[in-house]
Amino acid sequence: MNDKPNSIEARDIAYHLHSYTNAKKHLETGPLVIDRGEGIYVYDNNGRKYIEAMAGLWSVGVGFNEQRLVKAATEQMQKLPYYHTFTHKSHGPVIELAEKLVGLAPVPMSKAFFTNSGSEAIDTALKLIWYRSNALGKHEKKKIIVRNRAYHGVTIAGACLTSLPANHKSFDLIVPNVLRMTCPHHWREAMPGESEEAFATRLAKELEDAILAEGPETVAAMFAEPVQGAGGVVVPPATYWEKVQAVLKKYDVLLVADEVICGFGRTGTMFGSTTFGIEPDIMVMSKQLSSSYMPASALMINDKVFEPIMEESNRIGTLGHGYTASGHPVAAAVALENLKIIEERDLVGNAAAMGERLRSGLAALADHPLVGEVRGVGLIAAVELVTDKAAKKALEAPGALGALVNGHLQEVGVISRAMTDAVAFCPPLIITASEVDDLLARFKTGLDNALSALPKDAVPA
Repeated sequence: MNDKPNSIEARDIAYHLHSYTNAKKHLETGPLVIDRGEGIYVYDNNGRKYIEAMAGLWSVGVGFNEQRLVKAATEQMQKLPYYHTFTHKSHGPVIELAEKLVGLAPVPMSKAFFTNSGSEAIDTALKLIWYRSNALGKHEKKKIIVRNRAYHGVTIAGACLTSLPANHKSFDLIVPNVLRMTCPHHWREAMPGESEEAFATRLAKELEDAILAEGPETVAAMFAEPVQGAGGVVVPPATYWEKVQAVLKKYDVLLVADEVICGFGRTGTMFGSTTFGIEPDIMVMSKQLSSSYMPASALMINDKVFEPIMEESNRIGTLGHGYTASGHPVAAAVALENLKIIEERDLVGNAAAMGERLRSGLAALADHPLVGEVRGVGLIAAVELVTDKAAKKALEAPGALGALVNGHLQEVGVISRAMTDAVAFCPPLIITASEVDDLLARFKTGLDNALSALPKDAVPA
């Protein structure tokens, strides 16, 4: 840390409360101050270059200096810097973006609603589901199903649907009746000798048993990421989505696909729902929608969801929900240009090809003493770190090994993210073969350096 009293680091410590950060430790360590970006790289304020292996927060699909997005924002800012979507008002960019998203949807969708973050979109989906149940006269049909290790945001309602301990400890959870199912992580959760298909069957039965125990007339929806991101890049086992969807349809439970991380190419197709054959009633999206150049998020709803909501808003006289910046014209213009770039440059295809190269390179490290499992799909992957392969265990303190490896990666010029003891990789969709190879080489060095830093008896021979 730069300890000069008037340095930018010192001012950050003095005035800034950080997201997802140990606030007391930050007083000692200070920030890594990022000054600029170029392609898949970012540079700190001392000029040091890093591969941004997380695309920021799973989100900067087109890289960190795409001038077409700068131009789109500038032109829209000059023409119409702001307008709202309340009381029958609209504007060109939001209309075009709504039309574009409904056209891209992997299953028929009726309408798009715009918000500013994935968390806001999740909250909106939850409110609309409850609103719909009331519109249908099904006032008890309010319970929500999620999975353990799910991440659905940090707003008050979104945090209740998230299933990560750090998001709950010392925060009061106010959404009642959230049912939490087993995380579909075969490597960690399967019984000895249990195949992926058998594991999927067991989880589908667990889901059905939970719905029956609660009463199907009380269960409204299941929220689920196609691939669980912040929970550790958990790729569902074979046949999982087929079996889960059959249960949901049997008991008239809506399916909300949380595409905030998976959407717009990350899984090697335009949506994670396409990759896994998911047919959602509601789709939630953000992050790569605008490559995070502007805050932007949206949800799409099908006719089954829209029509009761439409009728209820007519009965009441309005749909009493929305945000000042819903469908912000600058954010919408940037998102439209971002989607054009993704399509024109076939970044979805590039994600599939480079993802295969990345995962193959990571798999080649399977014999490394600290590698327990390599998993992923498309251009998103994770390496589960262990010190004891047979027991599938890391250091005694959960997350200590992940933090150690993550620190060594930053030292060799890679910004990644440790999720407990799994290190994630989610680089920009524009990454090239040579850049993937460079990332893999640096990861191997970081692993080796972390291994050398451990006590000799920490890793069984």
